[in-house]
Amino acid sequence: MEDVYFVTRQKDNARYTSLEEFDISNKVDDAVLKDEKIGLTDKNGNAFSLRRIAFWHEKHQKVYEFITNNYDLDADKIADIYKNRWQIETMFKRLKQNFPLKYFLGDNQNAIEIQIWVSLIIQLIMLVIQRKAQRNWAYSNMMSVIRYHLMTYIDLFKFLKNPEANWEEITTKNIGQLSLFDP
Repeated sequence: MEDVYFVTRQKDNARYTSLEEFDISNKVDDAVLKDEKIGLTDKNGNAFSLRRIAFWHEKHQKVYEFITNNYDLDADKIADIYKNRWQIETMFKRLKQNFPLKYFLGDNQNAIEIQIWVSLIIQLIMLVIQRKAQRNWAYSNMMSVIRYHLMTYIDLFKFLKNPEANWEEITTKNIGQLSLFDP
């Protein structure tokens, strides 16, 4: 398990000892306030060391402290890894809330993988639709509305733009194929 690394946030009540402070190079983002090696003790009294990075987030006006066992990457890259981790977390949250992956339609590995891939593809298509819609929709609300109108003849984007519109204005009975990527 030598090549396994983690990045997590430091708890506010964490007790540690600063062992060594690393120099922050000029090529690292100015938002990095501190890069250091810290000493901790586990429940059994065994000492171990980790890397602690303090990072100023301008948008939130807050200092975030990250803990990692990776000493090779630059400190700002560690902060980027944590930021990207949250994008993955929100993707899984949307997936769990909006797609029925509690029960699988098949019982072999291939059937389960197909169901997961189809859910991921549909989620991606729904994100494209959400971004293309001219109205600000919550993802789960948009999913519910689309699920409800899946078999109706409506112009999806006209409906998402104005759900209260007259039914004749948003029907698609004679307009041909709907394209996701046309302007």
